[in-house]
Amino acid sequence: MQRRTFIQSLAAVGALGFLPSGVSRALAQEAQALSVEQLPALEGNLTLYLGRGEGGLYENVLDAIRKRNPKLNLQIRRGATAALTNTIVAEAKAGVRRADLFWAVDSGAIGLITDEGLARELPTDLTAQLKTGFQYPRWTPVTGRIRTLPFNTEKLSKEQIPDSIMALADSKLSIGWAPAYAAFQSFVTAMRLLEGEKATADWLRGVSRHAKTYAGELGVVMGVERGEVDLGLANHYYTLRLKSGKPDARLDLAFTRNDAGCLVNASGVLALSEGDLPINFIRYLLTKEVQSYLSSEAYEIPMVSGLSPPEGLPLLSSLSPPKVDLRQLADLRPTLSLMRKVGVL
Repeated sequence: MQRRTFIQSLAAVGALGFLPSGVSRALAQEAQALSVEQLPALEGNLTLYLGRGEGGLYENVLDAIRKRNPKLNLQIRRGATAALTNTIVAEAKAGVRRADLFWAVDSGAIGLITDEGLARELPTDLTAQLKTGFQYPRWTPVTGRIRTLPFNTEKLSKEQIPDSIMALADSKLSIGWAPAYAAFQSFVTAMRLLEGEKATADWLRGVSRHAKTYAGELGVVMGVERGEVDLGLANHYYTLRLKSGKPDARLDLAFTRNDAGCLVNASGVLALSEGDLPINFIRYLLTKEVQSYLSSEAYEIPMVSGLSPPEGLPLLSSLSPPKVDLRQLADLRPTLSLMRKVGVL
């Protein structure tokens, strides 16, 4: 869906009616994605801190919400997610609140803010819309991404790929990875939590012996497709995006089971100020229009129940991601220290 088409369609969907302080009980019982038609109009002043990401697609969503709600004065401060997180915490310690909302491109940053007690508790009718396992009291995932093993289909079949991420350390497969990339570091953090420091260090050493390093995970996937390596470690959407532009790409996805290799991480949003307006803004991000747009254009996973994953990705219910509280991914310092000690950074 092109940017202009999405903005016009979101702005034009039906007439907005006001609902009494949140969504009605009947809508809450549906626990499915709502349409913008079912939401109250947004009126007033809001400041959103927005972590950079997704090539402007999040900006398209915000433009569409503005166009649909002409009485909303939405101010946006953009920056790196980690920097904005530190700013919010520093402002709070100084007794200042400049942001009403924070939309982060990864959930680790969310943990730093919720741990400081700065995020508002969300209404249960809002969180009930989220998929099982992704319902949190003080923040909500917006879209998800799953760790995958993209592989070259001329070199490997799925049957030749271990379904355990830990087994890759002792395999003879050539592997592409991007250790300096934030998504990879969150994945290693999850491995530390699930497997322990020693097992993670051994895994990093083992894989490094037959790994090729890339600057980012799009580079990993492109290297896999060119046959530079047998398989890679990357978020799912890089493969889906490459295949959308090159349908005959020598590329497919494999998944591990119940370990950090198939971790589901998420972008997330939280409210920092009181009142209905920040909460109702969050409702817009969870509508079927916005969720479907980010699925079709960014190839991210809708986090609201009842919506399908992007084309080319199995249903989450058919996969086996590990049970990890995504807020625990916030502290990267032990991970970075471990990676430096092992010599992969």
